[in-house]
Amino acid sequence: MGYRKLGRTSSQRKALLRDLATDLIINERIETTEARAKELRSVVEKMITLGKRGDLHARRQAAAFIRREVVTTTDEEGNEKSVFALQKLFDDVAPRYADRQGGYTRILKVGPRRGDGAPVVVIELV
Repeated sequence: MGYRKLGRTSSQRKALLRDLATDLIINERIETTEARAKELRSVVEKMITLGKRGDLHARRQAAAFIRREVVTTTDEEGNEKSVFALQKLFDDVAPRYADRQGGYTRILKVGPRRGDGAPVVVIELV
């Protein structure tokens, strides 16, 4: 098969990847297990590619996957404003990679997790 099952049913796996992708777009850096991060990388790169396209159809495709969560951001003057994760993807994250042809994420190994010894990594946007 061309993907990891992560020990879950298909609906659970989709929900997990939706949550992780939304969190990565919001925080731009998360810590998770290596298998989840490697699966998440392909999902997030597709979302950023949709964000780079920027048309209405791409926005609707991304909205069907990204969770509707509110993000509080600060601009250069220090003013706080609340936007949705989808809006952050299309307005802040995707324009950053306008001249880049893929490879938007980086995976850094941290070490084994205490308790079960699962390999933990940090996945971040480049």
